[in-house]
Amino acid sequence: MKLERTLIGMVHLGPLPGSPRWEGSMERVTAAALADAAALADGGVDALLVENFGDAPFTAGRVEPATVAAMAAIAAELRRALPRARLGVNVLKNDARAALAIAAAVGARFIRVNVHAGAVVSDQGVIQSDAYATLRDRRLLGADVRIFADAGGKHAVPLAPVELEQTARDLVHRELADALVVSGPATGEATPPGDLERVRRAVPGVPLLVGSGVTPETAAALLALADGLIVGTYVKRDGDVRQPVDPRRVEKLVAAAHRR
Repeated sequence: MKLERTLIGMVHLGPLPGSPRWEGSMERVTAAALADAAALADGGVDALLVENFGDAPFTAGRVEPATVAAMAAIAAELRRALPRARLGVNVLKNDARAALAIAAAVGARFIRVNVHAGAVVSDQGVIQSDAYATLRDRRLLGADVRIFADAGGKHAVPLAPVELEQTARDLVHRELADALVVSGPATGEATPPGDLERVRRAVPGVPLLVGSGVTPETAAALLALADGLIVGTYVKRDGDVRQPVDPRRVEKLVAAAHRR
């Protein structure tokens, strides 16, 4: 999957079966996901990233089977409705093996892994990476699925001090990530350009994505530093991550990103 001025739109799923705010209707959750995905695709984004955003609080370990089943069912519906869209999967907080299994089952092209190297302290407690199992699962499944790994993820800090450059090098050379994601400290918060520059210098040949806080005002400048943007909060109605995708905001952001 080539990344060049790529826009990846977030499909934030509503609460799934078993989560605290689950409302009892897969039909409603699926319909909302399809509507958001269509608005993103019609507005010109290049790929979609499906995430169980509504399942907070998240587990630090493996998610429940019900979560995997629900996400696979919805992702399959998205593939049927939008067969030309490149699809990715992120299972929060850090269940890369579940994300990879869903991706392999539905034909998704990539997964996002929030903690692919080292360990972090997050609102879920201590989360440890498991690149060993993730890479072996990918090999055993024979899945042509790329791993987009966070270099300094949102809502978390390293368990012990580690230079961002060293994290980037470890992710690429030891944990075999295919692309790196650099984000701000929390959902919707701006990604520091300086962090993008540091990661780019550390691993210059590796695709680099901005993971949070993208707006029409910052899109072009960020694309001068990175290969792509993951867009979520801004494209929602009134810029509220809890609201549906607003097609007018998608079009505005896409136009700004494509402006040279």
